[in-house]
Amino acid sequence: MKFMLMMHAPRGEGDWAVSKWPAEDLEAHIAFMRRLNKELTDAGELAGAEGLAGPAQAKIVRAGKGGAPEVTDGPFPEAKEFLAGYWIVDCESEERAYHIAARASAAPGPGGTPLKIPIEVREVMSAPAAEM
Repeated sequence: MKFMLMMHAPRGEGDWAVSKWPAEDLEAHIAFMRRLNKELTDAGELAGAEGLAGPAQAKIVRAGKGGAPEVTDGPFPEAKEFLAGYWIVDCESEERAYHIAARASAAPGPGGTPLKIPIEVREVMSAPAAEM
């Protein structure tokens, strides 16, 4: 079963609160994420993972005249959090996906304190449910 684990980061001041962390705390956070990705890769559970650029670099695209892309900088919804990155994991159960999400949620923040950052878990749809 594939699941997408989406990490929602607090906005803080500007796009990234992490930009104001001490360098050693940011390095510890990144090292934690690399270890988590290696462990998931070694277990054969990691299908993909990426960090995303901040919301200021995001674009909104709609189909314009003749289907051409119509690209704008916004408007963006008022939100206290934004999607900062994701993992796609292929694991045996929803419970395992929850355990992986909890591990990612505990990534260290300033001073090494676990961030407890919210991780949204959704199953990747492969076919309509049998009852549909």
